[in-house]
Amino acid sequence: MMVRNLVLFLLFVTVIAPIVLYTHRLGSFNFSSSRGEFLEDFSSFTLSSHSEHLNILPLLFYQESSRTLKEPVGTVYSNNTAHPEPDASATEHNSTDVQGANQDLQLPESREHKSTRALSTTNENVSSIRENPLRQITDQHAQKNLRKGSLVQFDTKRVKVSKREQQSIQSTDLKSRESSKSEKGNDEAVAPNARVQYLKDQLVQAKLYLSLSATRNNVNFIRQLRQRMKEVQRTLGRANKDSQLPRNALEKLRAMDGILNRGKQIQDDCASMVKKVRAMLQSTEEQLRVHKKQALFLSQLTAKTLPKGLHCLPLRLTTEYYSLNYSQRPFPNQEKLEDSSLYHYALFSDNVLAAAAVVNSTIAHAKDASKHVLHIVTDQLNYAAMRMWFLVNLPGKATIEVQSIEEFSWLNSSYSPVLKQLGSPSAINYYFKAHRAHSDSNMKFRNPKYLSILNHLRFYLPEIFPKLKKVLFLDDDIVVQKDLTGLWSLDLKGNVNGAVETCRESFHRFDKYLNFSNELISKNFDPRACGWAYGMNVFDLEEWKRQNITDVYHTWQNLNHDRQLWKLGTLPPGLITFWKRTHPLDRSWHVLGLGYNPDVNQKEIERAAVIHYNGNMKPWLEIAIPRYRNYWMKYVDFDHEYLRQCNINP
Repeated sequence: MMVRNLVLFLLFVTVIAPIVLYTHRLGSFNFSSSRGEFLEDFSSFTLSSHSEHLNILPLLFYQESSRTLKEPVGTVYSNNTAHPEPDASATEHNSTDVQGANQDLQLPESREHKSTRALSTTNENVSSIRENPLRQITDQHAQKNLRKGSLVQFDTKRVKVSKREQQSIQSTDLKSRESSKSEKGNDEAVAPNARVQYLKDQLVQAKLYLSLSATRNNVNFIRQLRQRMKEVQRTLGRANKDSQLPRNALEKLRAMDGILNRGKQIQDDCASMVKKVRAMLQSTEEQLRVHKKQALFLSQLTAKTLPKGLHCLPLRLTTEYYSLNYSQRPFPNQEKLEDSSLYHYALFSDNVLAAAAVVNSTIAHAKDASKHVLHIVTDQLNYAAMRMWFLVNLPGKATIEVQSIEEFSWLNSSYSPVLKQLGSPSAINYYFKAHRAHSDSNMKFRNPKYLSILNHLRFYLPEIFPKLKKVLFLDDDIVVQKDLTGLWSLDLKGNVNGAVETCRESFHRFDKYLNFSNELISKNFDPRACGWAYGMNVFDLEEWKRQNITDVYHTWQNLNHDRQLWKLGTLPPGLITFWKRTHPLDRSWHVLGLGYNPDVNQKEIERAAVIHYNGNMKPWLEIAIPRYRNYWMKYVDFDHEYLRQCNINP
């Protein structure tokens, strides 16, 4: 009995187990990188009584790797000889394995070797398999399943792959066409002046060849090069875009290219060319620096120079004023000058035309002009002209007063430190001997307006208006666009000064105005503190007196006798004097920058209550920024008799 069981066990191991192992490995088998060699070996595998090759595996591999859409192959075998096949259950199991295997044709190499060993084991025992009738029946079913199932699945998969590939190709073509269109559009948008720039570059190269020794000695080349340069310069003219070039621009460009190519053949020493280009670059940078300095000087000179028309106007008005009778000189409504229930404005100016624009724009937008009182203070030279202008051009129902600075007997050098400093030899040397080495190189700080005490009167408002409670201070380079009566009802919360802050720009902070290397400044102030603007400020004069603001100003002005704390001007001492005493106003009350910044937001200008032409480009000068000048000009009557006599035109 034990012998019989042992024989059956050996029979199972030698016959049944290899069959199961063979069918399992064959069903899950896939081709590796060496699949061609494996197919050749496997197709030459023969059984004991049949010498034909197995034709199904090469055919399946061919159909799997094919990428073209073709009809399914009808003939699977080259002949009708029966071959041993895996059983039906193994085939059904392998049909799902084949679908997954198509996604990744690479299998580990060791798996392929294991399959080969399984096939060789089957070869040794194939004769016993053929004698099994059950095996032959299952082989026939497996053959049909393989024909109808596996090949159809491979072919269907091939069709799907081909369709997917077609779609990917179409999408790739579409993307490439779109990218080419976008690149073309970008080229057109980015380089509207490409030809202009190229012509300018040609001129630079031509100047280089004119200065090189090798090309300079070639008389014929130099003559032709100069001729081409003149042609290119005439072609360029003032063109900034390719559309502004003449029709023959391309012809001139090509002609210049030709002569430049000749220059390259004549001068082939790159080292000398690089050296010359560097010298030209250094020379150009130096010229640019000089021109910038000259432009700054000329702009400052223009800002300080009084135009001929504005010089003529006060002379004409002064003559007319002194021809009046004394009874014709007083202004009406003088009883309102000290009425604290009204709206009072303070304007300190020696420019008649500028003061006229401020008064006209203020009254034009006042809801009730009869409640507005305008106080103008000027110097002795322009006093008669200022009075004559407003006597002839009364501001409607509003009240106006014109005073001379000479009327303030209390304002003298013993009381005001700034008056003493402005008359000192050091200040005179600073202004009138600026060519000396120790003078400040920044022309901005040597503007003669800093010599005028008019610029410092803003620190003496309680002395000038002793009976008033609140005053709205206005510069003469502003234009009022809305009613300003709401400023008198603002609660300054115990502060003295109401102003619009300017810290949105980095250069409007304390460290840009004050010398923080000085210990007095660094100990008492924050370098990153937000600055604010003069030009439109509401001052609480009662709080001013309570906090002794004028004494604070005098203290710091005395400490700055040698200009070590700040340069000249009124904003730095104003920042110090009103430190922690300034109430920030909404930005819409006061928009600045119209005298230096050409990019002020248009919407901000239109909704601003006051626009300020701070900077050198004042609206009454020829250097004014054109897009802002109209806001000022509409409040000046250029048809006025005095303006026409002095040839003052818009």
